[in-house]
Amino acid sequence: MGRGEGHRGHPGSDLGRRAAARRKELGLTREEVACRADMDPGYVAYLEEHATRMTREALYRLASALGTTQDLLLGSGTDVPPGAATTAAPLPETTVLSPEKCMELIRPGGVGRFGFIPAGATVPAILPVNYLVHEGAIVFRTTRNGSIAGYVPGDGAFEVDRVDGAVSEGWSVLTTGPAEPVTQAAEAAALRSRAPVRPWAGGERELLVRLVPRSMSGRRVGGSGPR
Repeated sequence: MGRGEGHRGHPGSDLGRRAAARRKELGLTREEVACRADMDPGYVAYLEEHATRMTREALYRLASALGTTQDLLLGSGTDVPPGAATTAAPLPETTVLSPEKCMELIRPGGVGRFGFIPAGATVPAILPVNYLVHEGAIVFRTTRNGSIAGYVPGDGAFEVDRVDGAVSEGWSVLTTGPAEPVTQAAEAAALRSRAPVRPWAGGERELLVRLVPRSMSGRRVGGSGPR
């Protein structure tokens, strides 16, 4: 091995995939990257296929050899829009996702966007919320005196996406259906117990909103289609 063991990579960063995608984008072989980074070619191969451990020094040398930054290899970049980074595939493949695959993708929960048209408005409002899926419905919390609370019950749209610009991969799922506040105290208490939702933006957000999917569609870009 080269001087590369000892430091655990950023959790969930997919550093190996990013490094491999950047190398291919530059048209370099592993041997050429190894020469630039003063590493053994076998170690470069190991990093691309596993990338579980490496020193900060090795990360610095790898990023320099690939003409990129350590942050981009680690998957950082919260200050730029998704997809703003240079991509590895100019014409990535687009695949239509089945409703079942869409549900599988959003089921782990996370941050999504709730879209609706407030009373008197002519354009939709789209607000980020932290959500989870419970018994087939999308559940999130909001303020009792906010714009969402003033709108529900009513039809809404919920969009979730994940984009990895470094490897030209990502997916987007759009769900539409009736959104309603959970008004029964016992039901709300049970829902908070069984499916706790941590508000994305913090603050007092005690109103639970449930969106029951009426339709669900999605697209995956890049890769080899649904997995």
